[in-house]
Amino acid sequence: MNYRFLSVFSTLIVVFATSLVNAQCENWIGKPTQTDAENAHSIYRQALKAGDYTTAFENWQIAFKLAPAADGKRDYHYTDGVALYKHLLTTTTDEKLTAEYKAKIVMLYDQAIACFESKSITTKNGTDDEVNARLGYLYGRKAYDMFYSVNSSYDDNIKALDQCIKYAGDKAEYIIMDPYANIIVYEFKEGRMPKEKAVSLYKRLSEIAEYNIANNEKLSEGYQQAKEAMEEKFAEIEKQIFDCEYFKEKLIPEYEENKEDAQTLKRVLQTLKAQGCLDTDPVVLKLDEEWKKYASTENARLQAEFEANNPAAAARAAYEAGRYQAISKYKQAMNEETDNDKKATYMFGIASIEFRKLNLYSQARSTAYAAAKLNPGWGRPYMLIGDMYGKTARSCGDHWSQRLAILAAIDKYNYAKSIDGSVAGEANDRLSSYYSSLPDKQEGFMRGVSEGQSVSVGCWIGETVRVRFK
Repeated sequence: MNYRFLSVFSTLIVVFATSLVNAQCENWIGKPTQTDAENAHSIYRQALKAGDYTTAFENWQIAFKLAPAADGKRDYHYTDGVALYKHLLTTTTDEKLTAEYKAKIVMLYDQAIACFESKSITTKNGTDDEVNARLGYLYGRKAYDMFYSVNSSYDDNIKALDQCIKYAGDKAEYIIMDPYANIIVYEFKEGRMPKEKAVSLYKRLSEIAEYNIANNEKLSEGYQQAKEAMEEKFAEIEKQIFDCEYFKEKLIPEYEENKEDAQTLKRVLQTLKAQGCLDTDPVVLKLDEEWKKYASTENARLQAEFEANNPAAAARAAYEAGRYQAISKYKQAMNEETDNDKKATYMFGIASIEFRKLNLYSQARSTAYAAAKLNPGWGRPYMLIGDMYGKTARSCGDHWSQRLAILAAIDKYNYAKSIDGSVAGEANDRLSSYYSSLPDKQEGFMRGVSEGQSVSVGCWIGETVRVRFK
């Protein structure tokens, strides 16, 4: 074997690759075309800021051809090129052009990254920390655009996301969290990502978010929202990948913040037991004890609330004796009443029992609408219907259908407060807890559903809702 030939050949390959990088990273400093490049740069930057994409693109092409790396201390020609090609994507439906623009976007990111890695472009001070931070930024933005604009393969997305975290570390932008969470959950569901890796990535993303929530005053809120959205996405698989300790860490703070809410206590306790926490676990023992103390108090409170909302004494007594008798007594009280507002109150009481005690959802909704008809300006029947939709959303099919059910509930709460100011505070409380459960835009895209489109809600609800994304 001619080793000398192989050595020379290998050297030529390295030289050729280096020359390619140098060519795509040329700057204008000291070049005969420096003035032309600087002028084109200035014109396209101003046009881009003004939204004049035609002028911007024409002059960007000149600037990029003459000096891809500008003055060698900025990557504007690459990142601005990405912005211009993303705009072009919105202007065409031609498949060939679309593929070309997407390829350009990825290429520009790769060229910028290669220029920093080869030190053909540097930063203001040229330190390793600054260069790594910029590389992390570029990989993160590339991953984001690959996910939302280019629709690259998840394998390529993961490579870019991992490189972003490698270079940026705890300072990785929060915009990577939603794409990565979606990819992790999807890949796990499809059996292409082991549980251990999904858990490891979740922990790393959480560390990034928590670091910035604590230390990044300017963007703390953005990281908080991104973390909440990520956790909501992981909720789809959390019971399959996380252990007792994870759920204790997640749910105990929630319980501590809502110690007076017996339903929170009950849900936390049930979840911990379902996820493998032993009955002898000190945390479980403590919550069990608290639940026993709350149970009798909570039952008494519910009884008092019912009585306060239902003035018919006979109906209250019947409710104490049994829920079926309570309905018959309410009907009897209605037959003896001539005031429509009071009739509406009794009808609402029947709807509440049908919903909360008998789980007769369709019947309860019909009864609630009848109560609303008797007292048109009363928002509480619509609040009740919203509660029905919210309670049963999880039984309405797949994840997408469940989110549509949440939209139906949101519509009812909004309508309730629009006609009755007395329920506005309660309606807003419910709405605030549901906005994070709106349908996911990426899932809507995959289903061919766009913002504002009217779609039908499945299961027993049968409503038509206008799609809004979180």
